[in-house]
Amino acid sequence: MPPFWETKKLHELNKIEWESLCDGCAKCCVHKLEDEKTGEIHYTYVACRMLDVNTCRCTDYSNRHETVPDCAVLSADRPEHFQWMPDTCAYRLMAEGKSLPNWHPLITKDPSSVHAQGASARKKLIPEFLAGDDLKKYIVS
Repeated sequence: MPPFWETKKLHELNKIEWESLCDGCAKCCVHKLEDEKTGEIHYTYVACRMLDVNTCRCTDYSNRHETVPDCAVLSADRPEHFQWMPDTCAYRLMAEGKSLPNWHPLITKDPSSVHAQGASARKKLIPEFLAGDDLKKYIVS
């Protein structure tokens, strides 16, 4: 039988399936800036204050939206949030009808495969408190 991510739509997933889609890259937890003229989204090297930059995990995942009100909590009912996710994000890929990358932990059965592939933000970010207010100087080029 094919795996759930190949047969279901996002709105059909149960909670366990939904959560297992996250590859742990932490790219969703970096500050992003939107160009008001073009709508283009620019990633920065600055991590959300809730992100542990060493583990690529939120320090208070269940309460993240209360602590950081502009944290985009993904749901199948809010597809507009997927544009803020990286191109490799399983939620975005599924919403676009695309396959998961071959290094995704659901495929490899190894939660560290995203880091081994270099597809995560691990060891690439600075904590929010070090960045100050001018995020433009931290845009990834």
